[in-house]
Amino acid sequence: MTSAHLPHSSGARTGALSAAASASELTKVHGDAGLRVTALSDVSVSFHQGQFTAIMGPSGSGKSTLMQCLAGLDSPTSGSVRLGEVELSGLSDRALTRLRRERIGFVFQDFHLLPTLTVAENITLPLGIAGRRPNPQWLEQIVTALGLTDRLSHRPPQLSGGQQQRVACARAMAGRPDIIFADEPTGNLDTRAGAEVLSLLGRLARELGQTIVMVTHDPVAAARTDRVVFLADGRIVDEIRRPDVAQVLERMNRFDGNPQQRRALK
Repeated sequence: MTSAHLPHSSGARTGALSAAASASELTKVHGDAGLRVTALSDVSVSFHQGQFTAIMGPSGSGKSTLMQCLAGLDSPTSGSVRLGEVELSGLSDRALTRLRRERIGFVFQDFHLLPTLTVAENITLPLGIAGRRPNPQWLEQIVTALGLTDRLSHRPPQLSGGQQQRVACARAMAGRPDIIFADEPTGNLDTRAGAEVLSLLGRLARELGQTIVMVTHDPVAAARTDRVVFLADGRIVDEIRRPDVAQVLERMNRFDGNPQQRRALK
C-alpha cells in the first residue's frame, strides 16, 4: 500500500457534524399477511459526515436491510430515510437512480469489477453510465493515493484480491459521493489485504471527510472505525464510539444467540 497522502478536502473534519444519512422510525416488513417477517422495527439512527461507522449484529438482525434502505436500494414499509436533507420516499425511481449514481458510492465483498475492462475503465465506468466526465486531476490523486498508478492498464484477473478491492474503492470515490456504503468489504480478503483496505477507508474519513457506513461481522474490522452500531432482532440495541476489539467482542457475545437478553435491552 502506498504511503502517499490522500487528496485534501476542505470539508474534512470541519465544523459541527451533520447527518450524511439518517433513518427515522424506520420499519421494514417482508412478505404478506400469511407470512410476515419484520426485518427492521422502529429504527432511528444518523450517520454523520466524515465518520467511519460499522453496523454489526447477529445473522438476520437487519444489517443489510438497513444499509439497503439507507442507500435507496429498498423501500421502507414505514418511517423515513434521508440522504442529507433529501427524503428518499418522495423520489421517483428515476430520481432515486440518479441520486445513487451522483451521491452514493458502493464497495462490495465481491468487488464487482468487469474482468474484460482495464483498471482505469472499471474506475470510470459508473461515471460514464451516468453521462458524467471524470475529473482527471481528482482521478490522478485517488489512483496515486491507492497505489494503483502502475496497474491502470491491467485487468482484474491480473490483480490480487487486495488490489481489486482498492480498485473498487477508487471506483466508489471517483464521483466524489456524499457517502460510501461498504458491504463486508474485507470478507474475501486475507488478513493483510483486509487490514490495508480498512486503513484506506479510515484515511478516507479522516483526511477527506468521506462518510463511510460499513456492514461487517468482523470485530477487528469494526474496531478500525469511529463508531459501531449494533442491531439485534431488527432494532438498534447499542453503540460504541472509539471502539476496540475487546469492547466489540463483549457486545457481540452479549447480543448473539441470546434472545432473552436482547429483549431486555429493548
